[in-house]
Amino acid sequence: MAVEWLTQSVEDATNTVEVPVSTPWPIVLAFGITLLFAGLVTSEAVSLLGAVVAIAGAVGWFRDVLPHQRHESVQVVTEVPRITTMRREVAHMEIAPELRRAWLPVEIYPISAGIKGGLAGSVAMAVLAMLYGILSHTSIWYPINLLAAGFFPAAMTASTAEIAAFHLRFFLIAVPIHLITSLMVGLLYGAMLPMLPRRPILLGGFIAPILWSGLIYSILGIVNPVLNQRIDWFWFVFSQVGFGIVAGLVVSRHGRIRTLQHIPLALRVGLEASGLRDENRGEDGRR
Repeated sequence: MAVEWLTQSVEDATNTVEVPVSTPWPIVLAFGITLLFAGLVTSEAVSLLGAVVAIAGAVGWFRDVLPHQRHESVQVVTEVPRITTMRREVAHMEIAPELRRAWLPVEIYPISAGIKGGLAGSVAMAVLAMLYGILSHTSIWYPINLLAAGFFPAAMTASTAEIAAFHLRFFLIAVPIHLITSLMVGLLYGAMLPMLPRRPILLGGFIAPILWSGLIYSILGIVNPVLNQRIDWFWFVFSQVGFGIVAGLVVSRHGRIRTLQHIPLALRVGLEASGLRDENRGEDGRR
């Protein structure tokens, strides 16, 4: 019996390999660092928790590799597993039959569609913002002045009546901010909406405005403290949704154009080569 047990032990030893032990501590350290930086835009408690988690992850990771790296024995499987399948043929995913390899999206909206959508959405959002000013019994200039108040430190101590009054310098700053931001978001919609061709309004009218509002909520206290103190989040999100629905409708009504991936690389980079042919147009390439 002793001889058999010794023989079995030797065989088990030869059929194992030493590998570094699995450790969860790198993920714990990464999560702690994430919380540490997230506290910069939330609260000190989040940073404190992140520091504790990061230190615990670093200590646990170091103990796994110092002073000697920990290992574990893994049984070696000498028998090659037999691969079986119930399928009678290989399943192919069809993206673009005429392309060997497609980069998604295959089609996008033109830049003009994004510009028109951004301008239309900016008008819708401006109307909703001024409607809020009327219904809140302030003035239509109140939301406009709040948008530009971050550029004027004196607005921190201004009263509601002072902010509700018309100020030319506030107006001249708020209008470019509103237009530039709307155009940028409109162009972004033109690039994103082809990802959801069946439900463009779901992405443009609801998902994107909610995500955008959440991002603004986390940084608004730094970018515009006056707006952060006086903002009505219900009307703000409502205005963003109005922008998204109008911009999404305008963009989605335009015809989409194919990306340049169907054109040979030599033609895309402007090389002169013979024998190239644009299959879509049926014209010879430049010689």
